[in-house]
Amino acid sequence: MRLNYHHLFYFWTVAKTGHLTRAAESLHVSQSALSGQIRKLEDSLGYQLFVREGRRLKLSEAGRVAFEYAEEIFRQGEELTELFRSGAQTNRESLKIGAVATLSRNFQEGFLRPLLGREDLELIIQSGTLDDLLRRLSAHRLDLLLSNQPVHGDEENPWRSRRIARQPVSLIGRPDKANSGSFSDLLSNRSLIVPGRENNIRHAFDQLCDYHKLSPRIVAEVDDMAMMRLLARDTHHVAVLPPVVVRDELKSGTLQDYGALPGVFEEFYAISIRRQFEPPLLTSLLSQPADELLTSSANWSF
Repeated sequence: MRLNYHHLFYFWTVAKTGHLTRAAESLHVSQSALSGQIRKLEDSLGYQLFVREGRRLKLSEAGRVAFEYAEEIFRQGEELTELFRSGAQTNRESLKIGAVATLSRNFQEGFLRPLLGREDLELIIQSGTLDDLLRRLSAHRLDLLLSNQPVHGDEENPWRSRRIARQPVSLIGRPDKANSGSFSDLLSNRSLIVPGRENNIRHAFDQLCDYHKLSPRIVAEVDDMAMMRLLARDTHHVAVLPPVVVRDELKSGTLQDYGALPGVFEEFYAISIRRQFEPPLLTSLLSQPADELLTSSANWSF
C-alpha cells in the first residue's frame, strides 16, 4: 500500500502540537475526522503512532521514527517550493544541537568540528538551561543535547545520557614563577576563581579541600565558563578550570596550567532520545575519540 501523504501531514501536525483538539483547529477539520485519518495511517504502517497520556498524545517509538521521516519530507517540500519561487536550491540536511549555556565553547566547537564548513548541512545550535533544553529534546525540536551532567530517563522521558569525554580540572592562571610546588601550596597563597556552588566541579573541589584541610581564599564564584576564562586571563587570580576552556590561551602562553587537581574532573555528556534508528550524522559525531575533543594537562607532584 502506498503511503498517503495527506494522512502523514495530519499525523505530523498532531505530533508537533501533542494535542488533537489544537491540531484539528489549525487544520480546520473536526477532531473525529482527524482521529480517523491518523488511524488509517497507523493501519497502513502497522504500528501505533501515539500513546495517550491524559488529554495529551505522546509519540510511541514507532511514532518518533515516523515523525523524523515526516520532518524531513515536509522540510524538503518547503525547499521545493523555495526552489521554484527563487531558483535557489538548498537540498541540505538539518541537525539541531542544544548545549547547556555554561558548557565550554571550545568543547562545543571541538565536538562539532567534523560538521563545520559543510555546505550540504544546516547546523542549528541552541543554548539554554538543562531543563529547557530537555523539554525541547522531548518535543523533537532538538536532535542532541550537550551537557556537563547526565540525566536519567524513564518511560515518560526516554532520555539517554552518553559520556563522550572526561578531563581533569586544573589550577590555571597567568604565567608566574611563584606558582610552583604542590597544589596545597598554591591554594594557600593565591586568590581563587571557582565555579558556582551548584557545579559538579565545585563539589569535587570542595571535597578535595576538606580532605586536605585547606581553606582557600576564594575571590569569585562564577557559573559561566567563558567568564571564568576572561577573569583568569585578565587578573592575577588562579582559576579552577578544565583546560579545554582556555585551550587557545594555554597554546599561546597567555595562561599556564599549573597541574590537574586530584580527583576533580569535568565530564561531558551527549543526551538524546532513546530510539531504534539513530541518524548517521549523530552516529558519526558520537563515535569521535575523546582525545580529539580535549587537551591533556599536567599532573601534580606531592
